Amino acid sequence: MSGKPVKVSSLADLKLVKREIEAQAQAQAQRAADLARAKQQAASEKDLFVRAAGAVQPLPDKRRVLLKKEPSAPRPMQFEQDEKAVLIEAISDEFDVGTLLDTDDLLSFRRPGIGPDVTRKLRRGDWSIQRQLDLHGLRRDEAREHLSFFIRDAFKQGIRCVRVVHGKGLGSPGKAPVLKSRVHSWLVQKQEVLAFVQAKPADGGAGALVVLLMASRG
Repeated sequence: MSGKPVKVSSLADLKLVKREIEAQAQAQAQRAADLARAKQQAASEKDLFVRAAGAVQPLPDKRRVLLKKEPSAPRPMQFEQDEKAVLIEAISDEFDVGTLLDTDDLLSFRRPGIGPDVTRKLRRGDWSIQRQLDLHGLRRDEAREHLSFFIRDAFKQGIRCVRVVHGKGLGSPGKAPVLKSRVHSWLVQKQEVLAFVQAKPADGGAGALVVLLMASRG
C-alpha cells in the first residue's frame, strides 16, 4: 500500500484495500522464506566444506614473529661422571714421588726436560700467581678430587701459575704434614704440571706450593 490513506467510499474500495493488504503480507512471507533458505544453504555449504577439507586453522599474522623457545641442551651426565672418574683414578696415593723431587731442602719438582732455571724463576716470583686452592680441613679423598679438578680447570683456562695451600700439618695427629706429601705426589702425576716449588714465606711458606702449568693449546 502507498503511504497515502485510501478513502473507502464503497464496497469496491473496501475490496481493493483488502487485496493490497494480502499482497503485502504475501510479499513479507516470501522475503522471510527466501532469507531462511539462504541461511540454510550457507550453513549446508560450510558443513560440506569442513567435511571435505577437515579442520581449518587460521593463517598466522605475517606482521608478527613468533619466537620459539629453544629447549635447553641435555647435560651429558654420563660423560661428566666418566670424566670425573678418570680424573680421580689418574692420580694414585701409592705413587712414590721421592725419586722425582729435586734433592734440595725445599723439595721442588720439575718435569724431565724442564731446566733448573724454571724452578729458580718460580721461587723468585717471575710468574704471577693467578689462582689459589686451599685444601685446609679436607679429607684425603676430598683434597685429591679438589686438586685434580682445580689443576684441570686452570689448564683449560690458560692459567700458568697457581698456588696450592696444603697446610703445615700442625693440626694433624703427631703434627705430621700428611697432606703435604700427598699433594706433592698428586701434582707430580698431573701431566699439566711442569714444575712446583715451596712458596715464599709471604705466600704461605712451607704450607703452600707455587705450581707452574703447561701452556694451554686452546
